[in-house]
Amino acid sequence: MTHRTIRPRRSFIFTPGLRPDMFPKALTSGADIVCVELEDGIAPKDKAEARRSALALFEHPQADDGVERIVRINSMRERVGIEDVHAILATKTPPPALMMPKIRTPDEVVILDQLLTEAGHSTRLHVIIETNEGLEAAFEVAKCSPRIDALFFGGVDMAAELRCVNSYDGLFHARARVVHASAAAGLDVIDVPFLDLNDPDGMRIEAERVRDMGFTGKGSVHPKQIGVLNRVFMPSDDQIARARRIIKEFEAADTGLVVIDGKLIEKPVLREMYRIVAVAERMDA
Repeated sequence: MTHRTIRPRRSFIFTPGLRPDMFPKALTSGADIVCVELEDGIAPKDKAEARRSALALFEHPQADDGVERIVRINSMRERVGIEDVHAILATKTPPPALMMPKIRTPDEVVILDQLLTEAGHSTRLHVIIETNEGLEAAFEVAKCSPRIDALFFGGVDMAAELRCVNSYDGLFHARARVVHASAAAGLDVIDVPFLDLNDPDGMRIEAERVRDMGFTGKGSVHPKQIGVLNRVFMPSDDQIARARRIIKEFEAADTGLVVIDGKLIEKPVLREMYRIVAVAERMDA
C-alpha cells in the first residue's frame, strides 16, 4: 500500500463508465493513463449503471501493457460518491487506482485510505485539486496518504471558483501552488486537458508552458491530442542519458550524494531521474 511506483504519466484520457466497449480502444490510444469516468461525464440518472459497468471491467485480470488504469469516482461529499465507495469496498476485484474529485480537505483522502485498508484493497489514489479550499490545503492533501501517486489540476472548476479566466495566465498562481505541493510530497502532477480541439498549436504551447512549470503530464479530451502530449512531456536524449548516469553513480556509491560534472547531486533528485528513465522505457516498449 505504501509503495509508490514510478511510471510515466505524460498523458491521460477519460472513457465513459457507461460505455465499457470503449475501454479497450482507450487502452490502445497511446495515453499513459486511462480513466473510467463516473463523475461529471455521467448524468445523475445513469450513475448506478455506470458504476456497475465500470467495476465489471476489473473482474478479469488486466493486461500488463504499461497503461495505468483509474476510475474517477464522485465526490465523497455527495451521496453518489459514498455509493461509489461502498461498491468498491464490496468488490473483490477493485480498480488499481481511484481518482478523487473536488477534494477540499485531507480528511476525505484519509477516510478513503482507511476504508480501503480495512477492506484489504491495495488501490492507489489520485487527487484532483479543483476547489479553492483544496488549493489552500494542497500541501497537506499531498502528504496525507501514502496511497497518493499524483495530484491533478482541475482548471475548469478552479477558474469558476476563483472567478478568473480559464487560461494559462489566469490560472498561473493556482497551477504553481499545485506543482509546489506535489513536489514537496514527491508526487507526479498532471494538468487539466486543453479543451479546444481546433487549436492544436495552442494545446502544444500550453503543454510546453506547464511542463516548464514542473508538470509531469497533461490530460486530453480526444485521442488525437495524445501523441503531441507524449512528445512534449518526453525527456530529451540528453536528459535520459544524464538520468541513467546519475542513477548508476548513486547506486554504485551507496551514499546520500554524489558529485557529477563538478555539481553536487543529492538523493531527492533521484526520484526525478527514475521518472525520466521510466518514461524512456515506456517509449521503447
